Amino acid sequence: MNGLNEKLLAAHDREDTHALIGLYEAAADQSNDFIERSFFLTHAFVYALEKGDVQADLLHGRLREMGRI
Repeated sequence: MNGLNEKLLAAHDREDTHALIGLYEAAADQSNDFIERSFFLTHAFVYALEKGDVQADLLHGRLREMGRI
């Protein structure tokens, strides 16, 4: 994931919810594995919900398209 893992860990350390949304979505976009992609999108969705971010609707739609919601 070319440095994405380190960025995710750093964002967790900073408790940077906004960054976590984007980073988890980026991780999902880079994954070729359905379960892994679902995992990352779910995390992005949960952080977006917690923050009240507009991305929550988009992420919800993506998860619905995947049959995960």
